[in-house]
Amino acid sequence: METGAALSLMEPVKLSEESRGRADLIDLALELARRSEALKGSLRPQIAAALARLVRAMNCYYSNLIEGHDTHPIAIERALRHDYSLEPDKRDLQIEARAHMAVQAWIDAGGLAGPATRSDALREVHRRFYAELPDSLCWVKDTDNERRLRVSPGAWREGEVQVGRHVAIAAADVPRFMSRFESAFERLGKSEEILAIAAAHHRLLWIHPFLDGNGRVARLMSHAMTLSSLDTAGLWSVARGLARRVADYKAHLAACDLPRRNDLDGRETLSEEALVAFTRFFLETCIDQVKFMRSLMEPERLETRVQIWAEEEMRRGALAPRSDILLQALLSRGELARGDVASRLGIGERQARRVVGSLIEVGAVVSESSRAPLRLAFPATLASRWLPNLFPEPPP
Repeated sequence: METGAALSLMEPVKLSEESRGRADLIDLALELARRSEALKGSLRPQIAAALARLVRAMNCYYSNLIEGHDTHPIAIERALRHDYSLEPDKRDLQIEARAHMAVQAWIDAGGLAGPATRSDALREVHRRFYAELPDSLCWVKDTDNERRLRVSPGAWREGEVQVGRHVAIAAADVPRFMSRFESAFERLGKSEEILAIAAAHHRLLWIHPFLDGNGRVARLMSHAMTLSSLDTAGLWSVARGLARRVADYKAHLAACDLPRRNDLDGRETLSEEALVAFTRFFLETCIDQVKFMRSLMEPERLETRVQIWAEEEMRRGALAPRSDILLQALLSRGELARGDVASRLGIGERQARRVVGSLIEVGAVVSESSRAPLRLAFPATLASRWLPNLFPEPPP
């Protein structure tokens, strides 16, 4: 493939000040910031931390689902405990999900230490992900479908690629285009960064800097950008919204690959109207996901769902009596010292230990040690009852 492509082929890298519809997009960005802040502010820190762990598995599930890899969050949680399927293909997908979870946990803990759009940051995300994958998932076919090529963790691609109708720039040009990409998203203000998330998402995919894994890296980058610009605390996932509207998502990405149509479609090479439309779609998808999570975590409704589940489990003997009262206390307080359980429930120490033990056994309650405070958990196995429609039921 011919190299030395002009950087103008990727312009506009992000929306210009003169973009048609920019004012409406800024309104959407502000609404997203307001709703995301309200969601975080509505939850006790301990509840938010527990929810974020489940959302991380959900984000992993939906991001991989977009790539055609279906590993249910329950299977992902098993993988985190090194409980793998005996079927090789399913086991490999569990390992893939575990790797994705590890990278997101690293991002959530501040591992990027700077803008997620930096070349070194993106290469590190890719390196960490692919370094943990099984060998079966580290190979792709070349554009002629004749040779198998091994993906090098964290390395820019050395071969040429075509995604649908889009022929990506030559491999030799990737470093120059990534340098332009990085500079375009430097030193953005909070509102501008929110507005730029969609543009960065598409332009990274347009460059297609890695031999494989670009979609996962782009969505992890978007996650990191929302985490930074919106201080989401990991309480919602745009990947869920993109996966639920995957045909629209891919159609928008393809439209953004197209050249400018006329004099009203920006002043650069690529269609700015398409980028505006994708930005609107992306922001509306984010807002929809925040609203969905806010509805799930509405205190009275959440407490009712948890209490109904606990009552059913106590009736069939799966939970010790008065487990529902402990769950109610954890929902309202966030955490509870072990020594306070007996008095809180109005029972003896021995019976209190039974209550705590039964809830820990089903994963509803966690504790860092035998003396640490008790905290509520949101395991994937209980999500269908506590947080319905978060993700589909697992296959039988």
